[in-house]
Amino acid sequence: MDRIDRKLLNLMQRDAGRTNLELADAVGLSPSSCLRRVQKLRRAGVIERIVAILNPTKAGRPLKALVTVELKLHGEQHMRRFLDLAAAEPAVTQAYAVTGASDVALMMRLSDMDEFDLLAQKLFRDETNVARFVTMLVIRTGKEDTAMMV
Repeated sequence: MDRIDRKLLNLMQRDAGRTNLELADAVGLSPSSCLRRVQKLRRAGVIERIVAILNPTKAGRPLKALVTVELKLHGEQHMRRFLDLAAAEPAVTQAYAVTGASDVALMMRLSDMDEFDLLAQKLFRDETNVARFVTMLVIRTGKEDTAMMV
């Protein structure tokens, strides 16, 4: 990956809706060369997918919750089972196995507290292997970005 590929990736992370012609102009390539580079980055798996990023409030999901989870039973099979259970829930936008005092960290986008209550009953009851969970509701966002430096 060279400087031009990195510039393309940074531009696409900020606005993937740019046309190939706009991208080509921004990096100083012909449209055909630019398209070949983007296709190569996709084939290599550097670009996994291109998505639309929604405004959560306007999309009816204004409540953001971060939840840390401690499992009763440990080991790969128990971790995988819980992560699969969490990942199957549409309100769970991110699910991570983590180090430290907790085993799992979840990010949720919710419509309201009633939705959280139903989801908590489903994910954190006895049959799900959860010893305890801590919920933090986000009251203000300092930074939220999907782009990463390349």
